[in-house]
Amino acid sequence: MRKRAEWMTRADDEILEYLASETAGTPKVIADALDRSNGYIGVRCRKLASYGLVERPSRGFYVITDAGTAYLEGELDASTLSDDE
Repeated sequence: MRKRAEWMTRADDEILEYLASETAGTPKVIADALDRSNGYIGVRCRKLASYGLVERPSRGFYVITDAGTAYLEGELDASTLSDDE
């Protein structure tokens, strides 16, 4: 069972699931796959990155981190993460 944090939305889980299955993506590609707005997915990706669940190896391009994978597998309580913004 996943342990979500207060700041997380359902879209965050969807983004992490997408990145886990597709390895990487841009907010536009993720938004198209999830049928959500590009702007909203961009905001959520930046938020996930600030908590270390995804990282941005280059501008606008996101990959899931080990922490993100651990969260999806129920091995990490996201409420214990701190915001690096």
